[in-house]
Amino acid sequence: MNNIVDKLTIVDYAIVVVYLLVLLAIGLFSSRKRADGEAHFLAGKSLSWYSIGFNMWATNVGPSMLLAFATVGYTTGIVAVNFDWYAFVFLFLLAVVFAPRYLMSGVRTLPEFMGQRFGPGTQTILAWYSLVKMLISWLSLGLFAGGFLVRQILGIPMWQSVTVLVALAGLFAYTGGLKTVAKINIFQMILLILVSALLTFLGLSKIGGWHVLVESTPTDYWSLIRPASDPDYPWYAIALGYPVAAIAFFCTDQAMVQSVLGAKSLEQGQLGVNFIAWLKILSLPLFILTGIICYILFPGLEDPSLAYMTMVTNLFPTGLNGLVIVVLIAVLVGTIGSSLNSLSTVFTMDIYLKHIKPGADSKEVTRIGRYTIVVGCLMAVFMAIAIDQIKGLNLFDVFQSILGFIAPPLAVVFLLAVLWKRTNRAAVNALLTGGAVLSLGTGILYLWVFPKDVYDFWPHYLLLSFYLFVLLLILGIGISLVVGKSAFEKESEFVYDLKTERPTAKVKCAWGVLFIVMAGLYLLFK
Repeated sequence: MNNIVDKLTIVDYAIVVVYLLVLLAIGLFSSRKRADGEAHFLAGKSLSWYSIGFNMWATNVGPSMLLAFATVGYTTGIVAVNFDWYAFVFLFLLAVVFAPRYLMSGVRTLPEFMGQRFGPGTQTILAWYSLVKMLISWLSLGLFAGGFLVRQILGIPMWQSVTVLVALAGLFAYTGGLKTVAKINIFQMILLILVSALLTFLGLSKIGGWHVLVESTPTDYWSLIRPASDPDYPWYAIALGYPVAAIAFFCTDQAMVQSVLGAKSLEQGQLGVNFIAWLKILSLPLFILTGIICYILFPGLEDPSLAYMTMVTNLFPTGLNGLVIVVLIAVLVGTIGSSLNSLSTVFTMDIYLKHIKPGADSKEVTRIGRYTIVVGCLMAVFMAIAIDQIKGLNLFDVFQSILGFIAPPLAVVFLLAVLWKRTNRAAVNALLTGGAVLSLGTGILYLWVFPKDVYDFWPHYLLLSFYLFVLLLILGIGISLVVGKSAFEKESEFVYDLKTERPTAKVKCAWGVLFIVMAGLYLLFK
């Protein structure tokens, strides 16, 4: 059993209590000047590069990371780090292509950005699509993963785990908006780095160091690029399929981009995106190595998803298990808090103000945003409990595949809108409706109706995502060439023609160094 509740001492409980008090103090301090309206959702455009980077990383590094990366590290080695290291290319795309347009247009949400060019109908369609995406891929699955880990630690029912965790995360999003969430996430992520580094250090010490680690594992455990014959992660599937999900995830997702929208300046936003790319390098030593070390210390686990908790229960000394509970609370508060704030922003700005009460004042806007957070918390709890009834799923691949089936319409729509002036409303709306039905429908067939482990006619889910992307891209180009633009679009062409700032020398230097480092890492682990 990987239940540590019986090992908890008064020191562990004290660590948890002190942590919660510090977290509460940070939240209350940062929200003491309550902001209303846009300032509540975008931190009053006050975020610096480090706040942006830590907040984006906190949104990205959910509870599933600790569980899924350790699991994949245990079974296949470092290949899954591609899902974090390869991301630097698409974070660069966000920094130099998308972010300048987003900030120059002065939007609060990404549906609003699309609405400026293609009209309110497009804004509404994208807003509802974004809400569903965030509720499923961020809130419910993330909360389920957090509840799953807490259940492993304390042995309490899922409904108790998820209820307490989402209540804590929702509190900070409710009271202080993005500024509070961002400040708390800086503290959370520093804590995550320290605790994860401690676990890796204890594991390496236990097995006898780095050389023993390398010598005691299969050679292919240390290869980022797997052969085409690899059944799990062939190189071409990652090379072709991952970019689709990455563009949608990093460049078009409100939960990820919202911190950039709250930047003090474009330079701070671009440096913040650069910072998260550096933080993602830590996935290998902090998360995946835990699973590889577990493979050496505890071979033959019946359930590889227990790798993380097996390491925790056997390596952390008595009195420090409270740190595990603390770090799990940290990653959950970071992910769920950021997601709830983004959910409330999209609903309030793109649905409530556009269609329900356009004349609402700033205090009412803030109040509706907070009500949305409460509703989002309740829906996430019920959906997480429902997900718990699904058995036999690999969390890492399920998370990646769900994102892969949600991503194609978003990736195509935003790429066409930003890079091709000829793109029109008819194409965008067709892709966000019919394209979404096609993409999500394929995902339902793949995951539930004709699951791949029963029906072997399916290609890799990353390739499916790529095929859908190509099909929708051809469809979008075809519609744009055949159908003319509306009068609204012709009047709004200035949105596409906005002149954006060029990257500063500091931004160019930061990205240049990162590209050199990433090239070196890929050569080292090729």
